[in-house]
Amino acid sequence: MRIHFIAIGGSAMHNLALALHAKGDIVTGSDDTIFEPSKSRLEAKGLLPKEEGWFPEKITEEIDVIILGMHAKGDNPELLKAKELGLTIYSYPEFIYEHSKNKTRVVIGGSHGKTTITSMILHVMHYHNVEVDYLVGAQLEGFDRMVNLTSDNEFMLIEGDEYLSSALDLRPKFHIYQPNIALLSGIAWDHINVFPTFENYVEQFKIFIGKLVNGGILVYNEEDAVVNQLVEEATNPIRKIPYTTPSYTIENEQTYLDTNDGPMPLEVFGKHNLSNISGAKWICQNMGIDEEDFYEAIASFKGASKRLEKLVETDQTVIYKDFAHSPSKVIATTEAVKAQYPNKKVIACLELHTYSSLNSAFLSQYEGALAKADEAVVFYSLDALKIKNMPEISQEQMQTAFNRPGLATYTNAADFKQYLEQLDLNNAVLLFMSSGNYGGLDMQAFSEKVKNK
Repeated sequence: MRIHFIAIGGSAMHNLALALHAKGDIVTGSDDTIFEPSKSRLEAKGLLPKEEGWFPEKITEEIDVIILGMHAKGDNPELLKAKELGLTIYSYPEFIYEHSKNKTRVVIGGSHGKTTITSMILHVMHYHNVEVDYLVGAQLEGFDRMVNLTSDNEFMLIEGDEYLSSALDLRPKFHIYQPNIALLSGIAWDHINVFPTFENYVEQFKIFIGKLVNGGILVYNEEDAVVNQLVEEATNPIRKIPYTTPSYTIENEQTYLDTNDGPMPLEVFGKHNLSNISGAKWICQNMGIDEEDFYEAIASFKGASKRLEKLVETDQTVIYKDFAHSPSKVIATTEAVKAQYPNKKVIACLELHTYSSLNSAFLSQYEGALAKADEAVVFYSLDALKIKNMPEISQEQMQTAFNRPGLATYTNAADFKQYLEQLDLNNAVLLFMSSGNYGGLDMQAFSEKVKNK
């Protein structure tokens, strides 16, 4: 098949392009901006566009399918040409559904934890040599790319994102997949620029539950009150399987999961990750992996990329980076680190740079989010606010929103870097939380510098 990607450079889009290329399809694409690592990965397979921009002359009747990324707007010249020619146009999730119509679709949804849970399941399957098709949003050790498509595998494992599909398809992605097996990890308001009220956001998950095929299975976090209520209200004919956080202990900065065979040491930690393990176990059991085999595999799971990823550990200092940026994720991550290292000073650095987190109407959702840190810092760029055409947020507004005594705030990258340079990191854990890079900070280089002091 000849497939053209409009906006090939995105994290998910370029992975799909690589997967289809590996499957033997003829893949082309365009984008107006392509960042690393997408750029190098596309270039290595000969899929990197010769120049950035949109070129309607690329769109011809020989193309079988157009895959449209969310980054491309409705007036995109390549999209207009494709519509003029009457070509088949799919959003990313529509294409995934079309591919997996005859497979058992396993969709992991929730405001938080879905990437980690999907990665856990994939790790267990890989450990036991069970081949599955998959789509997951983060890089995982041992995998070349995070999309795999075949004609043979029985299962299609999908991370079910609630964000919109494309400029032509304003449905949340996870509404399209129609799962046979699904999981809901938790609901906490996010994507305020698309879902302006909490009630509107929750409604998307109610619709998701209703999209399960008749006779399907829903695994859900019984400890989340909003999820619990939605599941109780669901009337479609599905099987409902609740899960809770399993029993565990922490000794000498090591987390142990309680099993029938005794305490089992884990590579990951935090109450939220133990809850994720519990949900992943139920999904794996419904994919044919028994409990004993699940535990054997999960013991070696080290986490998904950027999810509590350890950058450096010395006798005195540990440095982590985590993708956390929404309030619920910041709370879970900060609490996890403090519980794992109760005798160390925890210094939590949070960058706010998404539309939701920089919206003054949403800021109050962060109240208490950094309460478990011994020292707390919030970094946000005034330039980023200007670029997004958003009103400036004062340091006083930020401190009021977090309601955290002693909260330090930085709006300049150079000042924040200077703050880091003077930190006393003896007997300390430094935690970077962001989906960005603090205005250009090389966290790995900084960590190596700390290590070599």
